[in-house]
Amino acid sequence: MTDTGGEGADTPTPSQGFPQASAPGSGEPKPAEDHAPSPATPPRGWQAPDAPATPPPGWEAPGTPAAPPPLPSYGTPQYGPQYGQQPRWNPHGLGKPGVIALRPLNIGDILDGAITAIRRHPLLVLGIGAVMAVISAAITFVVQKYVLGDLESFASTVELGPAATDTELRDAVFGTFGDAALALVSTTLVSTLLLTVTTGLMAAVMGRAALGREVTFAVVWRDVQPRLLPLVGVAFAYALLTTIGLMLCILPGVVAWAFWALAAPALVLERGTFRQAFSRSVKLVGGAFWRVFGVLLLAQIIESFFESIIQLPFTLGSGVFTQILNPAKVTVPSTGDLLLASAGQIIAGTIAIPFVTLVTVIVYFDQRMRREGMDIELARAAGVQPPQAW
Repeated sequence: MTDTGGEGADTPTPSQGFPQASAPGSGEPKPAEDHAPSPATPPRGWQAPDAPATPPPGWEAPGTPAAPPPLPSYGTPQYGPQYGQQPRWNPHGLGKPGVIALRPLNIGDILDGAITAIRRHPLLVLGIGAVMAVISAAITFVVQKYVLGDLESFASTVELGPAATDTELRDAVFGTFGDAALALVSTTLVSTLLLTVTTGLMAAVMGRAALGREVTFAVVWRDVQPRLLPLVGVAFAYALLTTIGLMLCILPGVVAWAFWALAAPALVLERGTFRQAFSRSVKLVGGAFWRVFGVLLLAQIIESFFESIIQLPFTLGSGVFTQILNPAKVTVPSTGDLLLASAGQIIAGTIAIPFVTLVTVIVYFDQRMRREGMDIELARAAGVQPPQAW
């Protein structure tokens, strides 16, 4: 046979090395075609019946101990709330380590804070109140005893009736009312002075009670002693100016009483000067005058109502009701009646004085938390970690 391939037989073709389909009629048997239907493609997740079933994620067989939850990734910030966790919302703002919550307070919170401070530190708070009540009752007794002398002369003048000359009646009336006004002014001045000094002492108490720390008289005295003379000066100036304002016209006295009410806490807690204490009080009250005035007035009303109830049994024998039932007769209480009334004043003042002064101090804290973020400073001082929103 003639070789027709020539040199082209040694040249590789592009299809060499790959399986080629047999040409028709080449003589090679054609593989039998399988006409059986091809198996259907199983859906995703399908397994053969003979293969063991794979449980879905999170499924546990009965009796199998639950696997521990995966540890959080501390290096990856977590955004948003995690499922299964409750929001760490705190109704007390940054917490309540002491007697008040570290957030802006409402009227109920302020009154509750004063009562809570009395309940947690009764010996200290009521002890300070008792000392101030005794001093106030003693001064009131002396003033009333001084006024009673003119009341007796006025009673003798009234008994003269038509026989008394106009000059005698005029002198008796003006002299008696002048002494009564002097006694009222002296009592108001002394009462405001003692309340302001007590407010400074209660500021030292609340400075630690708000943080939940132990408060003793030695600790309070150590905090107040360096500021005692400036505190007395602030108290005297505050009492004198407010009393003069009330005498001249009620409105100036009320305005001065509200704007300078926070001078004593500012002096003790901020350790400023005499002038700085009044300027700080005006700055804190400014813009919130009606709110501060309303809270302080409410505390004064509660104090007066409480004192009236406590003193009522002690004033039954002092001739007050006899004077009301018979206004034409001038009744002069005896020394025993005055002592009995002073006893009622001491008992009532022991609780009422600390209450109204603690309310004033808490108003100071509230104004600073609202304006200067003092709640954050108190939380840091108390070692309280601010709660997160989630």
